[in-house]
Amino acid sequence: MATIEQHTRKGPALKTGRGRKRKWGTQLARSWQLYVLLAPTLLYFLIFKYYPMYGLQIAFRDYLPGLGIWGSEWVGWHHFVRFFQSYQFWEIMENTLVLSIYELAVGFPLPIVLALMLNMLISHKYKRFIQTVVYAPHFISVVVMVGILFVFLSPSSGLINHFIVLFGGSPINFMASPEWFKTLYVFSGVWQGTGFAAIIYLAALAGVDPSLHEAAVMDGASKFKRVLHIDIPAILPVSVIMLILALGNLMNMGFEKALLMQTPLNKESSNIIATYVYEVGIQQAQYSFGTAVGLFNSIINLILLVTVNQIARRVSDNSLW
Repeated sequence: MATIEQHTRKGPALKTGRGRKRKWGTQLARSWQLYVLLAPTLLYFLIFKYYPMYGLQIAFRDYLPGLGIWGSEWVGWHHFVRFFQSYQFWEIMENTLVLSIYELAVGFPLPIVLALMLNMLISHKYKRFIQTVVYAPHFISVVVMVGILFVFLSPSSGLINHFIVLFGGSPINFMASPEWFKTLYVFSGVWQGTGFAAIIYLAALAGVDPSLHEAAVMDGASKFKRVLHIDIPAILPVSVIMLILALGNLMNMGFEKALLMQTPLNKESSNIIATYVYEVGIQQAQYSFGTAVGLFNSIINLILLVTVNQIARRVSDNSLW
């Protein structure tokens, strides 16, 4: 009797499993073109994103290139403890957090404001001209942009210092002053990226039904009230998603820009996690220690991303997952 019951129980399960395989095979046969289009993207992530994670174990080993990853000695949390006990730890963390929060506070709302302003322009010709002007800086490379900063802010020949002297002030060596580094970093990024970042919000505003604005105008609503009650609710879901992504990437500052703007005189303010990893991991060839610091930074970003996403999910209906 037991064997009969076992067979009768296994029968539907086997049929269900076979049915699922057949159904999946049928879907694959019908949509194989889509899977072919998806294959390069999957291969890209597998090869360049997931396969390199194999090397993360370097952070837990005393890695020596001659011995390889598996041949190097396992040291556990040694490099993490070394970083936490380093005299530079709090300075690096403070610089990274202050610069990240400063950039988020200034750089996140400005694209929204710019998109709302552009959306309210009536003249399409003038609107296209303004869009071209504000988008153009995005296509300037970071190296060129930092070079422009050094030229314009030069204490001897810079245009900014010429104006300061003209009004009776003394020249300021901006790029060598720690107190100026964060402001220059953030506002140069605002100049370069605000216009292009506004495209996402302009796309969301383009989906607003024009009849809503027409009805609001008929009811006597001002432009400010139309923005407040029509445009802002329309871009709110996009804004929440962008905020989650920005907070999840809070600790990942632009490495190239920070390194190019860094000088021996402003290093106390410009030394962030990204530049520190480059210094110890590449320049000083401390591969395991540099990997440990980078892994710590990535874990903090992951925790922030998950936490902010959960908060957004509970407070509103918008979240990444």
